[in-house]
Amino acid sequence: MEHATWPIEQEIIYMKPTLLIRLLTLSALSFSLGSCTDLDVDIKSQLTEFPDSERAAEAILADVYAAYRGAMGRDHWMVQTLSADEAVSVSMGTDWFDGGRYREFHLHNWNADNGLLPSIWNDASTGITLANNAIALFGEDKEKLTAPARAIRAYYYFILMDNFGAAPLITGPVDAVPARSNRAEICRFIEAELLAVKDLLPTTVSVATYGKATKYMAEALLAKLYLNWAVYTATDVANYNPSAQNEKLNDVVAMCDQIISSGQFNLTSHKFMAKFRPDNGYQVKDFIFAIPYDREKQQGMTYSRFWIHRSAQNQFATLPQSVGGTFRVLPSYLEKFNLAGDERNASYIGGKQYYWSNYTEDKTRPFLIRTSKRGIDQDYNAADADAQFDWQLETTKEITLRSDGAATLNVGNDQKGRSMGYRSIKFYMDVAVTSANQRNQSNDVPVFRYADILLMKAEAILRGATATNGQTAQSLVNQIRAYVNAPVLTAAPSLQDVLDERAREFADESWRRNDLIRYGKFEDNWGFRSLYPAGMSEKFRRIFPVPTTVLNVNTHWQQNPGY
Repeated sequence: MEHATWPIEQEIIYMKPTLLIRLLTLSALSFSLGSCTDLDVDIKSQLTEFPDSERAAEAILADVYAAYRGAMGRDHWMVQTLSADEAVSVSMGTDWFDGGRYREFHLHNWNADNGLLPSIWNDASTGITLANNAIALFGEDKEKLTAPARAIRAYYYFILMDNFGAAPLITGPVDAVPARSNRAEICRFIEAELLAVKDLLPTTVSVATYGKATKYMAEALLAKLYLNWAVYTATDVANYNPSAQNEKLNDVVAMCDQIISSGQFNLTSHKFMAKFRPDNGYQVKDFIFAIPYDREKQQGMTYSRFWIHRSAQNQFATLPQSVGGTFRVLPSYLEKFNLAGDERNASYIGGKQYYWSNYTEDKTRPFLIRTSKRGIDQDYNAADADAQFDWQLETTKEITLRSDGAATLNVGNDQKGRSMGYRSIKFYMDVAVTSANQRNQSNDVPVFRYADILLMKAEAILRGATATNGQTAQSLVNQIRAYVNAPVLTAAPSLQDVLDERAREFADESWRRNDLIRYGKFEDNWGFRSLYPAGMSEKFRRIFPVPTTVLNVNTHWQQNPGY
């Protein structure tokens, strides 16, 4: 199978990565060609100062790894979370409707003009471009040097394929942007690339390999690819059936076993909630591959801005900037956090609120807001409506729209509206943030975790894979239950049990949409989806439309069916 390649003119400017990204803002987003320079210039002649070494490769790959940092820290996370049954982003009065970009994902009525989609395409495409640059620089014959670039390029293609289906398969210089290869072809390309390079990748797990492509990262991505194989190779996304035969289930188990038998990872190096704090990193032995963030030097992660109560800016620390507070966990999702003693129950907070210090709620310090009865309920009109008093903030599980709020998912901008819905503190607020940090957090975001490996193996066995190494679906799930102090299973789990376990384990980690599609539950009714009933039957929405900005440049491409 031959694949198209990028033009060399874009590689000539690699040594200025910031400039490169600026110049590729349009071309990477659209996979279109930029303005031409001398195509006959040998790329390597421009970069003679670089030694042919792994150290040089690491320096060059830094921008490749960083390419998706912006999207993962906001838009990717929002799209995966809001289109699933996890959370809803509400408006408060006239604030935070933003043209409906958040509402559309909850109701499943998004279109190609939605403002959250371009960065997913753009950042993944930029990563592919930069990976191609690195591969061309070192030469395809340098297999060990190019292996990390090929692995991370496969991950970026996975993002495009999972979200948009077909994508142009570009691995080097091209004279014109090709047609999009279908989803199944992209899927098989990813598989072939990872199988070709995984044994060339580092097997060391340390600070030096953290956030980079390793053998285990490649195997985790292969396991994820194989678990969703029937989804990705379906002739039409709308025709995928969760009961469809998956020929790769034993391969899921094989990849998981490689990681398990390595002995490099475990669940118990940190308590559950401690894994996601701003000081997390390579020391978390559950993390196989993560995207590092730093509030000053590696910015882009801003989850807390959307989860923290709008009036609770100072509940966790004296924050220098306001918070949005628009994200609310859906009550039906919250109900899954119902296991006695389960440490994951602490992922969400609600009810009477208190100040927090050192990751602990201080029950001696109620969080008080100076307000009035009208401030709590804008419809209160008695004589004492505006009398001021201190009110302890209290959030409710239920989320109720204003009588005229359906069009914008408006809950109101009084304290009653602001306080509807429990909030996630899983990726705990970075309390050291300053005004110069622009709400950025230092919490690294895991992409693949050891816990996911165990649950993927359990699911594959339940779907028909051969159990190995004396492990059963029950014993694998019980490893998860045991480390979070939840009651262990006393019987074999069902597939629904595993899906619910995944809900508890991977909340806020951008995998729920992927899980629901595989299980055939993406069209289920939750939250306020009844406001757009067609969204519960439009199965073409299992992938997103190619952004309008992309199609406007690549006029020979067709939009995804249904959009």
